[in-house]
Amino acid sequence: MIQFHKADIQKRPFQPTKAVNLKMKMIGLIGFLILAIVLVIGIFLDYFITDTLETQLGEQALSVAESVALNPDIALAFETADPAAIIQPLVSPIQQSTHAEFIVVGNTDEIRYSHPNPEQIGKRMVGEDNERALFHGDSYVSKATGSLGNSLRAKVPIYSGNDIIGVVSVGFLANDIQTLIGGYNHELWLMLVIIGAAAIVMAIAIATYIKRKLHGLEPEEISRLLFQKETILQSTHEGIIAVDDTGRITLLNQMAQQLLFGNGQDVDKLIGRPIREVLPTSDLPDILKSRRSHFDQEEVYGSYAVYVNSGPIYYEDTLVGAVSTFRNKTEIDRLTKELSHVKQYANALRAQTHEFSNKLYTISGLVHLNKRQEVLDFIRLEHNIQQEWIQQVIDKVADPLISGILIGKLNQASEQQVQLVIDPASRLKTTLAEPQSRALLTAIGNLIDNALDAVKDCAPDKKQIALYFTDVGDDILLEIDDSGPGIPSGQAPVLFDKGFSSKPGSDRGYGLSTTRHLIALAGGELHTEESELGGACFVVSLPKKENNL
Repeated sequence: MIQFHKADIQKRPFQPTKAVNLKMKMIGLIGFLILAIVLVIGIFLDYFITDTLETQLGEQALSVAESVALNPDIALAFETADPAAIIQPLVSPIQQSTHAEFIVVGNTDEIRYSHPNPEQIGKRMVGEDNERALFHGDSYVSKATGSLGNSLRAKVPIYSGNDIIGVVSVGFLANDIQTLIGGYNHELWLMLVIIGAAAIVMAIAIATYIKRKLHGLEPEEISRLLFQKETILQSTHEGIIAVDDTGRITLLNQMAQQLLFGNGQDVDKLIGRPIREVLPTSDLPDILKSRRSHFDQEEVYGSYAVYVNSGPIYYEDTLVGAVSTFRNKTEIDRLTKELSHVKQYANALRAQTHEFSNKLYTISGLVHLNKRQEVLDFIRLEHNIQQEWIQQVIDKVADPLISGILIGKLNQASEQQVQLVIDPASRLKTTLAEPQSRALLTAIGNLIDNALDAVKDCAPDKKQIALYFTDVGDDILLEIDDSGPGIPSGQAPVLFDKGFSSKPGSDRGYGLSTTRHLIALAGGELHTEESELGGACFVVSLPKKENNL
């Protein structure tokens, strides 16, 4: 199980040198963008509201002016001796009901017949903007300065039949219009300021949220960590594949691609796909369900045998996915074989060291007793024994590695007071290919070690191991008998299973399993038979293949 906490991710070995961090940059950029948008919208709406209000007021003034100009009483009043006496009472109620600043009616000479200020009646109209209405008969809206000040006014001609007899001017003062527009704009800008302030607060909240989701890391740190992660991921010698909590692939390195799919598969097409579709035999879906880790599961993918270790991934006690690692079993077996050889050579050297140390003590004692002849006889005897072993092995075995391990095991057995006998009919003259040599070396080392362990509790004269090997025929045969207690009947079915051992202690149960696996890789078999010495008998059969290299 892999457990991550926020504190683990927030450990920052690399500190950015920039003074402004990501959070402040985001707040500044988002705030500037919001203020720019608010300002542009505000200017547009200000102009839009101003233009709309002026247009509406102009249309309202034009509508009032048209209704006044079309009033038949107004036109008939022009034919009387005192038009103002009739027109002023007619216009004043209309001005009050429409809230117009003024309604002025004048004749073709621009003499007023009505005005909000009675003193202005009879005087000439001001503004110089009546020509279009009086001479062309146009109805329009204009801006001009009259007797009451700058105003927005509508001009409409008054007809009597087909003749223009006067003009109606309805207006609103510019100050009143600006006051009205200012009220609307004030509310508009106040609302925009509130929206902008709320948006800046949201920008701060968003920046804080993103910063928290990034675990407080700066972009430079994220970039560096991503580069380091990819470098480590792709350079590791183990295959790695990870899935999220839904079982979809999120990560796959090059070694996993090579071991599981070969080099022809495009990794990018695998990312995001369900692991069940890509790798049906994967145990990752089971890991997500059971939330338990699996270790050293042996699987075969394509031409590779691999060891698989899988486990769930937790972040803050929440399951976020699972990961599997794949180790090439062939490479591990090669390392195991090399380690086994080193161990066997070390044991052989240790046995020789102890054996010769004892013999040196014997010689030293004889010298102190002044037994010179006995010293010479003892040295000749030991020399003859060693020469007999070496000569016997050299005569019978062509492969120097096999010869070396046999001599080492003879010395090891001699040290432990075990009688290890090589059958005189044994011979192995075939040049061994690498798989056969590796399998035989492992078999001889492990099987003789097991035999030595089996006979260690026997009586001194019963500690016996018999070794026979031959390459006569199409196969190489190796047979190792011991005089130990033998194999209990209940253990025979699981004898070669990985992890099973009849010996006490941990880290056992791999010798026979590894031996049988290497023999199988070389095309051979390992089985047991009834022993002539009363203990266990292991028989190795390998096809004979000469190494022509």
